Amino acid sequence: MTYLDHLADLIRSCLSPSAEPPADSDDLFRIYAVLLQAKGEQVTDEDVHNAWSAWMQSVDSTHAALVPFQALDLETRAFDAPYAEAIRSAARRTEGDK
Repeated sequence: MTYLDHLADLIRSCLSPSAEPPADSDDLFRIYAVLLQAKGEQVTDEDVHNAWSAWMQSVDSTHAALVPFQALDLETRAFDAPYAEAIRSAARRTEGDK
């Protein structure tokens, strides 16, 4: 287990219980861990969507949501919000670790 796995687990633990991560999403949460390292509390819903898109390309390259964030309808954009908030929450928890 690497430092990215630890951060990915922290992000998962900060995720709202109402969010339903996709199956087999360990790689996705590692990408979210990179967002945590790079952007911390400044991460946006659009950042999360871009990370998800990079991951989804290898899972289902025909997924309808593989478009720029601005092209998504508001309902679809809302799916990214709990993950962005979990990353921001994890960033606050790790502030003292830097």
